[in-house]
Amino acid sequence: MDIDRGTIPGQGTVHHLLTRSGDRFALVSGTDGAKHIHVYRTARDEPVHSIALGPDEADQLAELLHSRPLPDRVARLERLMDQFTGDRNRS
Repeated sequence: MDIDRGTIPGQGTVHHLLTRSGDRFALVSGTDGAKHIHVYRTARDEPVHSIALGPDEADQLAELLHSRPLPDRVARLERLMDQFTGDRNRS
C-alpha cells in the first residue's frame, strides 16, 4: 500500500492511501480529534463517500484492522510470561 502524509493547515493531518488493487481512500485526522475516512473513485479527486468516526469508533476500527485482536495479543504475552517465569522458578 502506498501512503502519502500531508497537512491541512489549521485542520489536521491527511493520509492518502492507494491499495495494490488501485483503490484510493484517505484518513483525515482533525486537530480536534475527529477522524474522517474519504473514499475516492480511481479517476476522480472528489470523494464519493465520507465516513465520520468518533474517537471510540476510530479505536474500534483500528483494533479490527490489527492482524490479531488485542485480547489475543495480551493472551499470547501472558502465555510467554508464564513460560518465562515458570522456567525461571524451576532453576
